[in-house]
Amino acid sequence: MFEESQTAARSLVDRIAGSAKAANQATARMLVAIGDLYRLRLREVGDAAYAACDTVDAVAAEVAAALTISADLAGSHLRHAVAMHDRLPQVGSVFVAGDIDYFMFQTIVTRTNLVVDPDALAAVDGQIAAAASRWTALSKGQLSARVDRIVARVDPDAVRRRKEAAERREIWVADRLDGLSDIGGTLFTTAAHALDQRLNALAATVCEHDPRNRDQRRADAVEAMVAGADRMACRCDNPDCAAGGLTAGPVVIHVIADQPTVEGTSDNEGSLIGADGLLPPEVIAEQARSSTLHPLTLPADAPPEPRYAPSRALAEYVRCRDLTCRFPGCERPAARTDLDHTIPRGSGGPTQAANLKCLCRMHHMIKTFGGWKDQQLPDGTVIWVSPSGHTYVTTPGSALLFPGLCAPTAPVAGKKFDTVAGDRKARMPQRRRTRAQNRAAVVAKERAHNRAMRQKKRRETHAYLSGNSTPDPGDEPPPF
Repeated sequence: MFEESQTAARSLVDRIAGSAKAANQATARMLVAIGDLYRLRLREVGDAAYAACDTVDAVAAEVAAALTISADLAGSHLRHAVAMHDRLPQVGSVFVAGDIDYFMFQTIVTRTNLVVDPDALAAVDGQIAAAASRWTALSKGQLSARVDRIVARVDPDAVRRRKEAAERREIWVADRLDGLSDIGGTLFTTAAHALDQRLNALAATVCEHDPRNRDQRRADAVEAMVAGADRMACRCDNPDCAAGGLTAGPVVIHVIADQPTVEGTSDNEGSLIGADGLLPPEVIAEQARSSTLHPLTLPADAPPEPRYAPSRALAEYVRCRDLTCRFPGCERPAARTDLDHTIPRGSGGPTQAANLKCLCRMHHMIKTFGGWKDQQLPDGTVIWVSPSGHTYVTTPGSALLFPGLCAPTAPVAGKKFDTVAGDRKARMPQRRRTRAQNRAAVVAKERAHNRAMRQKKRRETHAYLSGNSTPDPGDEPPPF
């Protein structure tokens, strides 16, 4: 019985290990295919290096649509695919064999990014490839240290130095699912204490009868800071309030909710444009008390508008209907997108709801210049056809929460519903520096910094040995 159990356990462990290796191989093959697609597009159209929407952007859009992922993640896959083929082919072969995972490969690419000499890069690639399969149990820090040792022996200026703590300062916002968001980050000490005092000062501008506790007032004081106000609105509801009842000034956010929800008589949830999750009805009713309410006008069977730019009412409707960019996989909030004519205005496309959709600037250019075609239905559904002939369908973001916003509007009159390509008469915006130039500048700057730090360290060590100073540990990587 024990032997049977051991045999079964051994088989299960073998399956686990085999599945992990197969997953590594599949991911590596995905990167190989992405790299092959990129080189195919380069042969077809070139790199369009100075174009604001270049071949990298175009291929990333195809990958994002095919994998239903964001453009940023697709761009990351493409960068690693190019590195596998052009910079680290031997490490790439280890990855394709399934002996390392994507995390390890990403770390190795990052830690070798400053190696520019072809001979040095080939040496680094070979040494890492020979050892990488033995590093699979290392932590990220340990793995980085092993890669750094190899890089330092071959090209000391290419070691990725540890950043100063001040360079890691950041502020982050994470949306929750209860109508609130978490905020955190790291600031300079002086700025952090100034922020703390500012919140306390604003929280003290309400009267003693305000129903909020101190922590709630400090949290609400952020709204006053964003509006540039020097006082908070007191919530004591006393007409003779000593605090003066001054508001914190207008803060513009876009919330979509049913009228009964705004009035506090419905349990339907709402949506904040640009935020993850839904807003509970009680949060909407509370915020509505101190907000400017603007009813949304539904276009229904309204005729086309005479101008290229839609009216404010029509633009607001389209943004509330779509909620995000309508390109496959893109979640850029509608408030930060262009309003695109599906049938271009120059081709007779009307300015009406059935012919308008939200596209972020990058995907707007990809539609116009990248060989994509799109169709739009009266309910806002968009059917995309990629340059490779694949079809993707995106529905308006409001379809589930506010289906009334997706009711069919007046169809495009006098136009055969057919796949329409972008406006080829438009001119692609140009960038001042190519991706390659930007990367070369960043690499050169960091290599120069590394060289200066090594020279400084050498001088300090010489001075210490001469008895003139105390050594400074600096920001060198682990000893070699």
